[in-house]
Amino acid sequence: MTALFQTIDLALNLYTWVLIVGAIFSWLYAFNVINSHNQVVNSIGTMLYNLTEPALRPIRRVMPDLGGIDISPVILLLIIFFVRSLMWTTIAPIFTQ
Repeated sequence: MTALFQTIDLALNLYTWVLIVGAIFSWLYAFNVINSHNQVVNSIGTMLYNLTEPALRPIRRVMPDLGGIDISPVILLLIIFFVRSLMWTTIAPIFTQ
């Protein structure tokens, strides 16, 4: 059972990094730091968008408009941190006894 919790924790950790990279990439793209006409850059951006948008869209629907500031990745990172903490402090000890 511990292996299952470790696998879930690893997946959440990897997704955390995907969210961080996606947020940084979107900033670089928005401020024209990276070449938006490059096909490799566009494919990386599309991949990051497709990986993060399904999880961020419901948060964006609930969040009020903050005037161009998107804090949905921060909210999702807090939710992931909460789930990981809950999993290891509350749920895992029940199954590993």
